[in-house]
Amino acid sequence: MAGMIQEGPSSVTSPPLPFLPWMSLSPGLGSPFPWLRELKSEERGLYLIHLLVQCANHVAAGSLENANIGLEQISHLASPDGDTMQRIAAYFTEALADRMLKAWPGLHKALNSTKISSVSEEILVQKLFFELFPFLKLAYVITNQAIVEAMEGEKMVHIIDLNSSEPAQWINLFQTFSARPEGPPHLRITGIHEQKEVLEQMALRLTEEAEKLDIPFQFNPIVCKLENLDLESLRVKTGEALAVSSVLQLHSLLAPDDEMLRRNINSPSVSKNLNSSRPHRVLQVNQRTLGEWLEKEPVHIYSPSSSDLASPSPSPSSPLSLAPAPKLGSFLTALRALSPKLIVVTEQESNHNGPTLMERVMEALNFYAALFDCLESTLSRAPLERQKVEKMLFGEEIKNIIACEGLERKERHEKLEKWILRLELAGFGRVPLSYHGMLQAGRLLQTNNYDGYKIKEENGCLVMCWQERPLYSMSAWGFRRYD
Repeated sequence: MAGMIQEGPSSVTSPPLPFLPWMSLSPGLGSPFPWLRELKSEERGLYLIHLLVQCANHVAAGSLENANIGLEQISHLASPDGDTMQRIAAYFTEALADRMLKAWPGLHKALNSTKISSVSEEILVQKLFFELFPFLKLAYVITNQAIVEAMEGEKMVHIIDLNSSEPAQWINLFQTFSARPEGPPHLRITGIHEQKEVLEQMALRLTEEAEKLDIPFQFNPIVCKLENLDLESLRVKTGEALAVSSVLQLHSLLAPDDEMLRRNINSPSVSKNLNSSRPHRVLQVNQRTLGEWLEKEPVHIYSPSSSDLASPSPSPSSPLSLAPAPKLGSFLTALRALSPKLIVVTEQESNHNGPTLMERVMEALNFYAALFDCLESTLSRAPLERQKVEKMLFGEEIKNIIACEGLERKERHEKLEKWILRLELAGFGRVPLSYHGMLQAGRLLQTNNYDGYKIKEENGCLVMCWQERPLYSMSAWGFRRYD
């Protein structure tokens, strides 16, 4: 296969790697054979990152001819069934190519006109993510323990599940509630999902389990996207203690008012800042895991063109760092009006919501490098399940982050510090996550031999890590009365 490279000693003299960052992509460079085919895995990974960064810079600058040459070169080395860096490169080049194609809307639409999105395949890939990684299991354990402690002594409990797709979370909660000395509460779960059949399966499975445990239970399904949710349909009743579980959902409400952003970017004061010189971030790489490659070997990032404008970067803790998010703001305000006792928020711990393409490329490379490393460390390269998760979940997220803009770009992941600020501005008060829940999460990692995964407590919140790299964050919030 063209993308597969034989590893081992090279029979061809390779150019010294320290010179790679300064190599240029130009129409005269031609095919990268033969010496590129002889690179060892670590050398190939370093060179692929260099090529990706240069190609992304060409895309950002609107230099499609040079970007096309870069994509052709990368195609000789990338492979969706190769090592970690080869796989990552395959999905990032696909995303960059998709962004380039959008310059010709007719061509882009024609090439995507027969694309079939299977609901059953989407459900399958979500279940594979649940099974292959511990992140959702950890989120469910910690969320459930927080709910149990917040609802101590409550006789009527209503839980709003903003992404109701995995029965395992609530079955675990049923079992804990059934063991309460005072008996289980009357429990109502409102499940929100855009696929009706997912909610039907949830209702069937949860009702069966509630009957086994003799728990009074109702399931209220709401078929819609979160952005279209009418909070009136939640039917919150007087006397109910309300909890909200949001697992990887709130970022979908962050699509900003692009016209407002464009006006801000085009203002004279911002334009002046954009044209001033400022240091550019560097991508780092190493040799053992891709995550470590991205920490130790410098690869230069070139200046974006004026077509890829960046606004000044205020401190993440400043309200100025928050992009306009009318949907999220109105949603949180309406949610606060319901006076929930507890909201538990789980989100990706990365900033994929930057205003420029290069910012998002660099952040996404770091984040998805770690996720691909997780799979590389636990699975062989052949399993279909691994390829499905990489292509249908991570690959689609990467494409959305890199190829899409405006309301079409849904994967607007942000870091914990920004979620803290957004929720505090909406009038919620932080609730420390349960110490007992964290102990349960630690036991889950240990008993299931999830080597390399860690959880860390940060100011009453929690981050889930691969090695030392934070990948997902959790925070808990309660209704705070204004003085």
